[in-house]
Amino acid sequence: MADPSSYRPKPGQIPDSPGVYKFRDEHRRVIYVGKAKNLRQRVANYFQDLAGLHPRTRTMVTTAASVEWTVVSTEVEALQLEYSWIKEFDPRFNVKYRDDKSYPYLAVTLNEEFPRVQVMRGAKKKGVRYFGPYGHAWAIRETVDLMLRVFPVRTCSAGVFKNAARTGRPCLLGYIGKCSAPCVGRVTPEEHRDLAEDFCDFMAGRTGTYIRRLEKDMMQAAEEMEYERAARLRDDAGALKRAMEKSAVVLADATDADLIAVAEDELEAALQIFHVRGGRVRGQRGWVTDKVEAVDTAGLVEHALQQLYGEERGDAVPKEVLVPALPEDTEAVSQWLAERRGSQVSLRIPQRGDKKDLMATVQRNAQQALGLHKTKRASDLTTRSRALEEIAEALGLDTAPLRIECYDISHLQGDDVVASMVVFEDGLARKSEYRRFQIKGFEGQDDVRSMHEVIGRRFKRYLQEKERTGEWEEEQPTGTPADGPAAAGPAPTGPVPAPVPAVGPAADPVTGPAEDAEPREDDGRPKRFAYPPQLVVVDGGQPQVAAAKRALDELGIDDIAVCGLAKRLEEVWLPDDDDPVVLPRSSEGLYLLQRVRDEAHRFAITYQRAKRAKRIRTSPLDDVSGLGETRKQALIKHFGSVKKLRQATIDEICEVPGIGRRTAESVAAALASTAPAAPAVNTATGEIIEEDDGGSS
Repeated sequence: MADPSSYRPKPGQIPDSPGVYKFRDEHRRVIYVGKAKNLRQRVANYFQDLAGLHPRTRTMVTTAASVEWTVVSTEVEALQLEYSWIKEFDPRFNVKYRDDKSYPYLAVTLNEEFPRVQVMRGAKKKGVRYFGPYGHAWAIRETVDLMLRVFPVRTCSAGVFKNAARTGRPCLLGYIGKCSAPCVGRVTPEEHRDLAEDFCDFMAGRTGTYIRRLEKDMMQAAEEMEYERAARLRDDAGALKRAMEKSAVVLADATDADLIAVAEDELEAALQIFHVRGGRVRGQRGWVTDKVEAVDTAGLVEHALQQLYGEERGDAVPKEVLVPALPEDTEAVSQWLAERRGSQVSLRIPQRGDKKDLMATVQRNAQQALGLHKTKRASDLTTRSRALEEIAEALGLDTAPLRIECYDISHLQGDDVVASMVVFEDGLARKSEYRRFQIKGFEGQDDVRSMHEVIGRRFKRYLQEKERTGEWEEEQPTGTPADGPAAAGPAPTGPVPAPVPAVGPAADPVTGPAEDAEPREDDGRPKRFAYPPQLVVVDGGQPQVAAAKRALDELGIDDIAVCGLAKRLEEVWLPDDDDPVVLPRSSEGLYLLQRVRDEAHRFAITYQRAKRAKRIRTSPLDDVSGLGETRKQALIKHFGSVKKLRQATIDEICEVPGIGRRTAESVAAALASTAPAAPAVNTATGEIIEEDDGGSS
């Protein structure tokens, strides 16, 4: 536990300008990000008597080891920078809402030549129009099925679309009138796009125009005695009305608003959002969060607005946002929302009428969501705490292992040997810190040697990070100054305002030997290997545990516990013990260790299969310099297979459009050097296996 006075800024050192501040822990990890109209006043509040601080604030400042700040021009810039840094650094003491499910959206892919209507989940894509979110995917499909009568937009996948275009026959929806069949040219791309845009207009709430137009056309058809057409138009209008009925009318037709309600207690908060478009509830979603910082309802609302609209632009930000409490700086938040929408946004508390009544409904939903979450979480939190305590007791640890890392080796008969590292914090998977390794110290199958290599590489990087950040230094002989710039003079005291870092997505998860990447500058992002676990678990028995322990001993690390979990009898092995630790089958600690081990196995085998699939898909043509994908496909298409291409002469290869003589000679040489010694044989049937047309050999 750190003493806040040890890193308290000097009086007058902090500017009295708007800005954003960061608290870091002893590992230089950013643990809290905040913004302020006046940095001097806000930051000074954290360094008052600890007894006067909120318990959560007190925990944060005693966990921190330094504070720094960045001055900005306006409060709106501070709001944007705070959101960017919270997203980038993932501070542990900031409120972060998490969805209790992955909500489905109705999406129209306007970024394609022939837009497609489909159900989408996950991150939003540029050029795609989204409606929702919906509680269930089946609700979207029912709505789409009704609307395709009137707006027969394509719903098929790219593969089905291309196959229909190739054969000249549309799919079933094209025959029954629920697709305009642009794949076979029944409508032009422009006509199909108009249908998609009309579909979007209807979903956005502009419903009356289309229904009135259909009813007018129906009456005209009836007057002209075209009764079949009139009946079809009547059914189309009825389908649209049934689709509208699925969204209850709650406000005036022109109302576009999001209503946000918060239900909270001392420890947690639940948030519910109703999306109203064209006076109808078009979507609903809910978030929950732990109140890890001292925050009131207004603060929860501000965090929710940042997360809800931080990545949105244009119409995705509604004209009106109704909230239970206004943020501290309402004007700055309203201006930030207006910039994201491109026009004025009203941020207010509903006082009377239908909007206040609907807000009460949203509030009831939030209360129910919080109650349900607490019912689920109570047993889960208790169970995880008991599991960590059981592990600590069984392994003889001083404290519960709040951070556990597990390693597994995966290969296929000695080929494509890889390893995985998964991280569990407080008994929950922290997938952003998963890592994967390629074994490169040797070739072949040797799980024990592989485990020694992986543990050594991982903790060697940990020591490098400690040395680089100054947490650990070699002792200098008495009277000998340390080398480097620090010896030139006394170290500066107090924090130094940091420049605004380039804001962007966090570093990609490791796709190869990430532990060999160059160390990054100390920017506060979660480092690859900067934080040590309290417990290392390896998938295996005595040999693997001994290898892991030996790797740590060679690096001089003696404060990290090691154990192994053997699959056969689910025994827990400790270094230098001849007998395993046997946990009861009903033990929550054993169950947690099994989950950690199984997750490491899953992550390792997924990576190993991906590497094997990539290797199998390789072709001898990949090694030909200057031969791109287009010309490779042209060669395969011309000759039919790699086998026939290998049998072709240089002159025959030159006949392929785009292939010159020099390239043809390179192709022939590459294929000759990889010629199979003998044909492959199916041992079950005795057949000779021909090479496929895909270019692999």
